[in-house]
Amino acid sequence: MNTTLRSIAAALCTAGLALISAHAFAADSDPTASGIHAGDVLVRLRAISIVPQVRTSDALSTLNVGVNNATVPELDFTYMIRDNIGVELILGTSRHQVTSSLGGLGGVNVLPPTLLLQYHFNHQGQVRPYVGAGVNYTYFYNDGLHVGDQQISVKRSSFGPALQMGVDVQVTKSLFANVDLKKVWMKTDASLNGASLGTLHIDPLIVGVGVGMKF
Repeated sequence: MNTTLRSIAAALCTAGLALISAHAFAADSDPTASGIHAGDVLVRLRAISIVPQVRTSDALSTLNVGVNNATVPELDFTYMIRDNIGVELILGTSRHQVTSSLGGLGGVNVLPPTLLLQYHFNHQGQVRPYVGAGVNYTYFYNDGLHVGDQQISVKRSSFGPALQMGVDVQVTKSLFANVDLKKVWMKTDASLNGASLGTLHIDPLIVGVGVGMKF
């Protein structure tokens, strides 16, 4: 694990422990700890840090192509189909600069709606860890990648798996705090004047902190 990943993991653990510690001694009968149940809708707004874990092939590898980090808002909706099981739809978009040994290649926008099936532990409690797994559809748009005056074309869409872990901590009956970590696999094929340059795997690690409402 490189320094960036170690720093992110440490930050996530610290934030999660801080949230849990703030409520660890709350009584189970506390009305703010009524938990979640089948039929509930959870809406979260997070600030997320997107850290690409770049892999490339063919000419893109020889050019040492990289993708920069981004920090953006993210909105998600979870519907609890059972007391412990929910389905979450994650919405957000980000813009990334693509670099190479030749210099900057330009920017591209990424829209990766993601659908996850989640299991929520301790659903009646005030501190509720969860894990999730699912699939994302990534759409690449508003791209301006180029080498000199030559436009680089990219494949517009891809499908890939997604994994998630996080924790919700109830603050009031309807309001809760959230820390979330996701791994998403996404890629695009690049070409120049019809000739393939290879595949760019972005595969970001996404760290989020935010708040949510239970309806």
